[in-house]
Amino acid sequence: MIIPHPTRLTRRAGSFAPAGGLRVLAGRGAEGPARLLAGYLPRPSIHSGPGIRLALAPDARFGPEGYELDVTPVGALLTAATEAGLRNGVQTVRQLVPLHGPPRLPCLHVRDAPRLPWRGVLLDVARHFLPPAFLREFVDLLALHKYNVLHLHLTDDQGWRIEIDGRPRLTEVGAWRAESMVGPAGSGVFDGVPHGGFYTQRELRDLVGFAAERGVRIVPEIDFPGHVRAALAAYPELGNRPETPLPVWTEWGISPDILGVHDGALAFCREVLTQVAAVFPAPHLHVGGDECPTTQWAASPVAREKAARLGLSDPAELHPWFLSELHGVIVGLGRQAVCWDETGHAAGRLPPEMVVTAWRDAAHGALAVARGHRVVMAPHTSTYFDYRQSEEPGEPPREPVTTLEDVYRFDPLAGGLPVSDGTRPGILGTQAQLWTEHAPTPDHVRHLAFPRLCALAERAWSPPDRGYADFRQRLAGHLERLRALDALPKERVRFAGALPVSGKTVP
Repeated sequence: MIIPHPTRLTRRAGSFAPAGGLRVLAGRGAEGPARLLAGYLPRPSIHSGPGIRLALAPDARFGPEGYELDVTPVGALLTAATEAGLRNGVQTVRQLVPLHGPPRLPCLHVRDAPRLPWRGVLLDVARHFLPPAFLREFVDLLALHKYNVLHLHLTDDQGWRIEIDGRPRLTEVGAWRAESMVGPAGSGVFDGVPHGGFYTQRELRDLVGFAAERGVRIVPEIDFPGHVRAALAAYPELGNRPETPLPVWTEWGISPDILGVHDGALAFCREVLTQVAAVFPAPHLHVGGDECPTTQWAASPVAREKAARLGLSDPAELHPWFLSELHGVIVGLGRQAVCWDETGHAAGRLPPEMVVTAWRDAAHGALAVARGHRVVMAPHTSTYFDYRQSEEPGEPPREPVTTLEDVYRFDPLAGGLPVSDGTRPGILGTQAQLWTEHAPTPDHVRHLAFPRLCALAERAWSPPDRGYADFRQRLAGHLERLRALDALPKERVRFAGALPVSGKTVP
């Protein structure tokens, strides 16, 4: 019935079904969550009598995001110690209201709080630009499942999607590519269709406000020092070969073109991150840091001289140095830096104060905790939702298969890893990744996201003792709600370059 399942739920006989519909009543300080709930419910025809009351109540047992919901035949009371807790309770109430018939709530008692403080989803808008209206829709669906972080991947080799004052070519040039690769990286096949788009800072501020009303904070990612081909197309002097004009990359995979290590490149990063921090008030800023080939640094006299001056034995060691410099910039902005964990794949080490997103393997996340980091667990085999979700024909050209059950059986705390409260080493949480190389439209994203986002939401929120069969039983009714919200594609989605499946035919 409810996804993710509450920590404690006790059902009772009967329902709260007042004549005239469900009214929402707000206690002092609960006005924002009350407006949110009222917006989800059918407008009541009677404006007096019992209703759903929201109230703030100082109680350490709630924690920063917990809530209590008590529904009896004569009324409903939602209480929490914080607005964040009330917003989580609002989403539970939202799922309890039936899709059909008169508005009512089943009688029950819920005491609920999340297992992990960081419950996130990455959405890649760099490979394919997605319209602002869809981003708002997506944020609301994240809130429905009690996710509280949208990790917005704004820049990559294939596109720069955020307006930066004083750097007009980032969006005039860097936001547009001539065509896109079809199929997996290295296919050599292109569609011949120009693609692009970007968000103004005002549009992104509006999205931040919309998300905040629903308890979702947006963590922006500006990928440095690799995955920057779009920026170098706009400003080639930021790279290692300033004399070489570069178009925005049209391929998938990893471009060898990376930022230089000279003062101009670092000043550019500082300029961009300062403006990004002014748009996004979240306490975390993601600086990428992944998949950074250092061949150009090895060939660059400037980079080799920089490495020697820093006492580094190899230009490859400039990678953690570069990230440390970005960490210093972000600390100076009053924020916390996040980067992708490249443990075992990059020379040197990161400042332990950096939050790392462990994407290669859960073991790397455990190692990062041992090294003193706070970690967001995101191993690709369990959380990369651009991977095929079945062996059915027509799925995206990405291996391996990551099924709904694979996601549900993933445990971010496997092996007894500690939960971090945000100040000490441990697991901050987990997040899904929706990379969009093969997802050019909102419907492609919807297909990849659901129902796997439902499974990860439960792994991030609920105690780990519930079984997959119980989840599947609840999911059946939940999918009906998602269809009513237009969260699922209305027609079968087909992915260009889909991998053939033995014995089956792509429709």
